[in-house]
Amino acid sequence: MTHRVGFAPLVILFISICGFAQSLPDISSVKDLPATTPPSPRYQRLSPPSIHTQAQANVLHNSASTVLKEGTLGIPFNRANVITVPNFEGSFISRGKTWHFTMVGSAPWDGGSTSIPVHMIAVSLRLQNANLVSYTTASVTPFEASTLNSPNFQLSNYSTGAAIQFGDAVQRAEFFNKMKAGWHTNLRPVAIVHRLTITVPRFSKVNVNGFPTQVQTYFTSKSSDGRTAVFLLDQFFNQQIFDVVVNEINAGRFTTAALNIALFPNTFLFSLNNSGGVGDCCVLGFHTFFTDTGAPKESRWLFAFASWVSPGVFSGFQDVTALSHEISESLNDPFVDNLVPAWQYPSQSGTCQNNLETGDPVEVLSNPMFPMRIASATYHPQTEALLQWFEQKSTSTAINSAFSYPNTKALIRGATAFGPLNCP
Repeated sequence: MTHRVGFAPLVILFISICGFAQSLPDISSVKDLPATTPPSPRYQRLSPPSIHTQAQANVLHNSASTVLKEGTLGIPFNRANVITVPNFEGSFISRGKTWHFTMVGSAPWDGGSTSIPVHMIAVSLRLQNANLVSYTTASVTPFEASTLNSPNFQLSNYSTGAAIQFGDAVQRAEFFNKMKAGWHTNLRPVAIVHRLTITVPRFSKVNVNGFPTQVQTYFTSKSSDGRTAVFLLDQFFNQQIFDVVVNEINAGRFTTAALNIALFPNTFLFSLNNSGGVGDCCVLGFHTFFTDTGAPKESRWLFAFASWVSPGVFSGFQDVTALSHEISESLNDPFVDNLVPAWQYPSQSGTCQNNLETGDPVEVLSNPMFPMRIASATYHPQTEALLQWFEQKSTSTAINSAFSYPNTKALIRGATAFGPLNCP
């Protein structure tokens, strides 16, 4: 008995110390991430994958074979032959050319209210510790209620309407002088349809310059409120999220009639540099759609990945900044093929982008957030560029001649043309 009484506390103490040591962060903050370029929050533009594209067994061994790839989409769109969310088409004239776009909802000039269900999965991460034996979980559970109670889904008052949601408020700002009374695009009902956990190995083997190389799959730090921030290898994430989304579609939890969202806890993606180290970082979200082109009609599932952002990880980005960015872009460019005249990022001459991604022009500003109070909590959705900004004109037909919303002073003039109509 004496030995047992004396030994047990020692074992418990040893396990506690080991467990505590393994839960310590790899870096003190994102600024200390061993990256070749200064880490900063950003978003990806991804081409839609087919649900029949099987993730190859060696996808993590070849950086060129990731399931989701950056780029633009050139799939012809015929609304009559596509099963997806309700959508409408419009156009504008700029620089001597007519530019067509497709957005979610009913046409504002026809009026009417459209409700798009939100099917959300809540994804936690089970991180293999440095000892390769124990695990630490970065749980999404603490952020679920706050996400559902955010301006993205709850009602608030805006200059574009009373008791409406954030995404609806932005769309109404764009078409305020063209819409009929009662025109809305609502995200409801909102439901977490599945909770799951992805196990993340400490190391992964990838192809670096033609050679299989073991690289660290993730790094961690702590936010100012003590939450774990996870910087995750994009190749690993891409393979995992493809499998997850296809499983959700096959299970009927993701549907063509809904905006399907994967919510992650403080999960920010990095890519590798040519030596297998950390290159560009940090992606907070993206939106795209998954497709099944089977006859007689194509099916499209809108999908967005967004991370909750705890305070202190990034400057100018917090809580639902990323989610509001991706929701607005999903509504305004659901099929990632709305092309516009090539434009430059504000205060970044020489840069080029040529798509209707409403969050991108504002994300580079010093403070893209628009603080909002709902109930007893303050949220920080992102101000969005309006359709009129992309038209590159000196005047705007949006509410109060604005080029951005809700902060109408974030962008005070139309986009600066890149030069050629398309990016190189």
